[in-house]
Amino acid sequence: MDKIKVDNYSTNKNFKITDYETFEDFGKSDKELKKELSKIRRELGEFQDIIYAHGKYSILVCLQGMDTAGKDSLIREVFKDFNVSGVEVHSFKVPTELELSHNYLWRHYLVLPAKGKFGVFNRTHYENVLVTRVHPEYILNEHIPGIHTVEDINQKFWDKRFEQINDFERHLAENGTLIFKFFLNLSKEEQRQRLLRRLALKEKHWKFSPGDLKERKLWDEYQHCYEEAISNTTHEHAPWFAVPADNKKATRIIIASILLESLKKYKDIKEPMLSDKIMANLDSYEEQLQGE
Repeated sequence: MDKIKVDNYSTNKNFKITDYETFEDFGKSDKELKKELSKIRRELGEFQDIIYAHGKYSILVCLQGMDTAGKDSLIREVFKDFNVSGVEVHSFKVPTELELSHNYLWRHYLVLPAKGKFGVFNRTHYENVLVTRVHPEYILNEHIPGIHTVEDINQKFWDKRFEQINDFERHLAENGTLIFKFFLNLSKEEQRQRLLRRLALKEKHWKFSPGDLKERKLWDEYQHCYEEAISNTTHEHAPWFAVPADNKKATRIIIASILLESLKKYKDIKEPMLSDKIMANLDSYEEQLQGE
């Protein structure tokens, strides 16, 4: 299979969802796609060991998408060959009372990856300009000075949030965090089919919520909010990638490939070398161990 072209999925300041495909299979069968992913993720897992040993960069992977976009299974499959001590996954649900007593970025700061590690955000700080924008009444729970009613939450408010998120990510990037943000571009029809499967298959019942249907009715509003959020927050140091999500196997290959190819560009990421003094005494250390 030809190497994935990262630029095909890069976004810009005029991001429009309709400019990007929702389905991809690269002309390959499911079996071939599965084999390709196995190869890429093994290489990605090996590179993760080097990043861990190097210990100077943190990797933050942000996953956003509509309900049923496949975030959970993507995390399971893409990071399967990682050393478990080198990757941490965090899923951000409805904010707790404690979280609401702090600023909206607080809970995200708490779980940022340490140097040498990957952090995966399953839903991210962008929920604060997506879900809360579609449901601005949620903002009132944050008890922000000057915000008393929904009418106080205007375009200026959202522009300020985009600015705050940009500042947050710029601060991370300037201190050694490599940021990758993925929008899983799911079609409305594919979402319908996946929701139907959740209803049809007993083992998937736990995934279904009547709330999914309520949110589905707001599809167009969410699409608009995604476009505006991505347009305002895609930067070279914190890029957004729009990845087709109707075919999960292809989605996983694309994301794994983007991570691998992008990280390989950092030529300073290498296994640390032993000091000259230690290197000069390797034979002596070996003799000591052999003599025990």
